[in-house]
Amino acid sequence: PWDVDDENVPDYDEYLDMGAYYLPFLQGIELRVKANRATQQVLGTTITYGSSSVEIEAFAAPKTMGLWDDVRADLVEANKDAKETDGVFGTELTLPVVVKGGRKVVTRIVGVDGPRWMLRGIFSGKAANDDGNSDTEALNKYFADIVVERGDEPLAPRDLIPMHPPVTPAQRQAAAKTNDQADDKEHLDDIPDKPEGPFDSDQQTEVKTTLSRGPMFSEVR
Repeated sequence: PWDVDDENVPDYDEYLDMGAYYLPFLQGIELRVKANRATQQVLGTTITYGSSSVEIEAFAAPKTMGLWDDVRADLVEANKDAKETDGVFGTELTLPVVVKGGRKVVTRIVGVDGPRWMLRGIFSGKAANDDGNSDTEALNKYFADIVVERGDEPLAPRDLIPMHPPVTPAQRQAAAKTNDQADDKEHLDDIPDKPEGPFDSDQQTEVKTTLSRGPMFSEVR
């Protein structure tokens, strides 16, 4: 994963803006947004691809050190079945979990430390096995292409970085255009004795602006 201030950060203009991070496009994915039922605060996202998925969360981290080593150690201590393995994202965890119906499934948990943040991915399905299958390769690359924006808000280590509902590239571009138009008109406020309206009917101009949702590359539930 990348930080927005990295020198070679990918161009994320066409990514989906979630606040804490920007999600890239991948044909055939399904996006599910996790939110607090009481407050509707967005907490994370889950990307499903093929028969696999990855749950994505971004956490605040200390300025001077990473967070993943401590988080991983806590998970190993709390789960006797957790095993550390070497993977494409460094030291990862393999952790069996029990799902609805009592069925046990294997998950692969990865953590990547960035400047004052940690991005965690919980892979399940075929992508839980880092054996080179197509689901694993696709979701590994997807996770690696995420761009994180920590922001300047003071947060305690391990706090979730604030998120918001998905904002599409088209919505961002429309908002930026509206802001630019507002900035262009600011200087008119300083004109002395500025008329309140048009001089005559010939100078009246009607402007209609339609803000439409751009094409979503995923399903949001």
